Amino acid sequence: MNEKNWPRGVEGRTFTISNQGGHRGAHFTPIVNKPEVCHSGFGARAVKAVVRNDKIEPRLMLPLARRTNHRVIDGAVAARFIVDLVKAFENFPEPNKAKMMEA
Repeated sequence: MNEKNWPRGVEGRTFTISNQGGHRGAHFTPIVNKPEVCHSGFGARAVKAVVRNDKIEPRLMLPLARRTNHRVIDGAVAARFIVDLVKAFENFPEPNKAKMMEA
C-alpha cells in the first residue's frame, strides 16, 4: 500500500498480545483499541485428547484468538498469519508428556 492509499489515522499503530492463561482464563475475545491494528489473545494451556495419525493422544493445547482492524490489514493476510503461527506452535518441541500431565 502506498502513502496515497494509506487510511487516515492509522499511523503509529501497534500489535498487542494479551495472556489470560496466567489467570486460568480459557477463551476470550480481544478488543482492538486505538492505536492497535491487531490484538491476539492467549488462554490457559490445557492437555486435551487429540487425534493424530489415527490415534488419540494427549496434546498440550493453547487457545488463541485474534482481532484485526481491517482498515489496515486485509482479512486474508490476517488469516495466513494465524495459520503460520499455529504451524510454528505445532512444530515447537513439547515438554515431556509425564511432566505435561502434571501441569
